Amino acid sequence: MQATAERGMFCCRSLRLWPRCVEPRARMDDARAMDETPETPARPRIYLAGPDVFRPDARAHFVKLAAVCDALGLAALLPADGNDRQASEEAPEKQIYEANMQRLRGADGVVANLAPFRGLEPDSGTVFEVGAAVALGIPVVAYGVPAGSYADRARALLQCAPDASGVLREVGSNIAVEDFGQPLNLMLACSIHIEPTPEAALRKMAGLLASTRQRGGA
Repeated sequence: MQATAERGMFCCRSLRLWPRCVEPRARMDDARAMDETPETPARPRIYLAGPDVFRPDARAHFVKLAAVCDALGLAALLPADGNDRQASEEAPEKQIYEANMQRLRGADGVVANLAPFRGLEPDSGTVFEVGAAVALGIPVVAYGVPAGSYADRARALLQCAPDASGVLREVGSNIAVEDFGQPLNLMLACSIHIEPTPEAALRKMAGLLASTRQRGGA
């Protein structure tokens, strides 16, 4: 199974009550035989980052995204949630971290859900994975980001006002609010691509990887 995950196939062992493997087009073994012949390069592996493993409809959500990946010639990689832990003295959270980092390192691209999660900001674990991917030179496309700027959202939820210099600050704490007109913190906004939906993000990723392959073959 570990070899399957490293090859970028859609691995479902990380979700409770899922079958061991799901492949939208065919059984996993048949798909691997078809997709990894010497004549056919392995499909690009896309790590699906985000807090989606916590969703009540997580199974249906990932099956849908895997089907979109498949239609685009991509292979979906799921984040671990601990259900595939090996017998070890390591703490379960450490095993999950190591499993996710291994999957990230083996990915050709990351598509990340950066929707606000329990507040103004995206899920912190997902943000870490995006940063790790950027550091590893892996392209990232995000989705779920609300329209408008981060500062606009802060104004809507918090008491904010410009100071004498025009810097937007939280009333009371006087903490400055980043206001570059970007939809996310500049470290995210300047390092990734943003699309409105997961489907659009996967299409964008397919295009980016195809362009990279074309340049590499030129």
